[in-house]
This record gives sequence, structure tokens and C-alpha cells, in this order.
Amino acid sequence: MLLKNTRDKWAGFIITFTLLLLLMCASVVYGYTDTSWKMAIDSFTNFNGTNEHLIIQTVRLPRALIAAAVGGSLAITGVLLQTLTKNPLASSEFFGVNAGAGLAVVIAVTIFSLSNLQVFTWVSFLGAAIAAISVYLVGSVGREGLTPMKLTLAGAAMTAMFASLTQGLLVLNESALEQVLFWLAGSVAGRKLENLTAVLPYLAFGWLAALFISSKLNVLAMGEDVAKGLGLNTGFIKIVSVIIVILLSGGAVAVAGPIAFIGIVIPHLTHFIVGNDHKWVIPFSGLLGGILLLAADITARYIVMPEEMPVGVMTAIIGTPFFIYIARKGFNG
Repeated sequence: MLLKNTRDKWAGFIITFTLLLLLMCASVVYGYTDTSWKMAIDSFTNFNGTNEHLIIQTVRLPRALIAAAVGGSLAITGVLLQTLTKNPLASSEFFGVNAGAGLAVVIAVTIFSLSNLQVFTWVSFLGAAIAAISVYLVGSVGREGLTPMKLTLAGAAMTAMFASLTQGLLVLNESALEQVLFWLAGSVAGRKLENLTAVLPYLAFGWLAALFISSKLNVLAMGEDVAKGLGLNTGFIKIVSVIIVILLSGGAVAVAGPIAFIGIVIPHLTHFIVGNDHKWVIPFSGLLGGILLLAADITARYIVMPEEMPVGVMTAIIGTPFFIYIARKGFNG
């Protein structure tokens, strides 16, 4: 299914973008409250204040926009981390970045009793940054320095530690457990448009910065020595990439909680479609990440109706078999 020439890639991009828009529209229309496509259009062209129109505008539209933005952000972080570490299983959730951001938010709720959205955003960024730095430092210990395997093991260890601390804090504070349990499972339900607008500048900057360094990532992907031989400042590109990962993963966690597997599944699917050119891999991954999270969120509304399954559970169901396949392929060559 590899799209080899530029014309085919542009056609594929337009098709993928159209599919993303269709799923966003479907997210606005379908759910527990029975609405139609005509009703959704009327809510924007001829708003009458009915319950259905209010749900479409204040609940489902923000939900669709958040799912698209969060899914795309997590997918792009996966691309960056897999390129930096040469590890096909690298993603923000398995390198402790999401877990660190989640722990920081839980600390803010359980210990400091904070509830301000803007504060949550900065706390999430801080947790993601501390997690990324911690994983880097732990992975750098030893004479060999930083290697992909050591970085993976460090990420797994830090993820486990952050998750244990999170659970411990919630056990000690039952009221906070009720407040953040659904958030910790990963969900875009019940989020307001303000949740997205608070982090959108940081997400948008991360998207644009990832596109800006895409050509440099192509050189870095050739290998450290080759990249240095071609004059690339690998240290600078790595630092920029880590900052982008912190912005995108921290912003995504602040809005939707820790959502797993998108950062693993989408980069591999994108490479299968467009090859290894990051100028195409990054935008395609952003679109496909949004598509996956939107599809998972729509499906999650119908599995246990009238209740809703957290979308993080759906992405785990989708991503776990793929994770096992990639792990076996990676270890067996």
C-alpha cells in the first residue's frame, strides 16, 4: 500500500483528511442522545435552544475537536520518539512521559487540592518534562552511555514507578480517586472547549515545530555517525524533539488523561503507507492519530450503553495485539 510518488501521497493526504472530517462529523451526530445529521446542521444554522442542539454544540463538538487534536498529538510524539531511539516500541506512554504528566496532575489534585484548568496544563507539562529528563538520566547511566535498549528499560521502570505513586496517592485520598479515576483511564468525554483552548497554542506549536524539523529527522534516521558526518547538529535536534514531545504529550494528558497505544500503532501504519520521509510521516501520523481516537471514541459510546467506556480502554483493546506483533517482530528480526 506504499504511496511512492508525490501525486499519490497528496491524493492519500486529501483522502485521509476527508476521512478525519467525516469522523468528526459522525462524532457530533452519533451518541446516546438520538440526533440526526440534519439536526446537527440546524444546530449551527438555526439554533433553537433545544436539548439536542445544546448537546451537539456544547458536548459533542468539543469532544470531536479534542479527540482529533489529542490523537494527532500522541501519534506525532510516537514518530519523534521512535526516530530518536531507533526503537519500534517507543512512545510517550511507554517512556514514562504520559505517566509523569498524570502523576503531576494527581499530586495537584490530592495534595494541593487544585482544580484550575490552566494550572492543570502547566502541572502536566512539568510532570512530562520531569519524566523525560528522569528517563534520559537513568538511561544514560553506565559506560555504554545512552542506548535504545537502556532507554526502553529506563522508560519502563519510570512508568512503573510513576504509576505506583499515582495509585498510592489515590488510595490515600478517596475523594480525589472519584474525581480523577475516569480521567486516568483516558477519556475525551465531558471535556469542554475551554479544555482544548487552554492547551491548543502549545499543541499547535508542537505540530508546526515537528514539521519544521522533519527534514532533519530524515538525516538523523540514517544514524548518529552519518548525521554528524553530514553536518547535522544532532544534539540540538534531539533537544528540540524532546521539547516537542513534552509539549504534545503534556498537553494531551492535561486534556484527556493518559491514552495508550496511539503513539505505537500510528507511526508504523504511516510508514507502511508513505514510507520513511518525515515530511510526509508527520502530517499523515497527525491525521491518522486523530482518526483512530475518533473511531475509538465513537465505538466506546455504544459498547455498554447507556454508560460509556473510557476511550483509553478502547485504544488499549486495539493497540495491544499490534504491540505484541511489533514486539515479536522487533525481537525476532
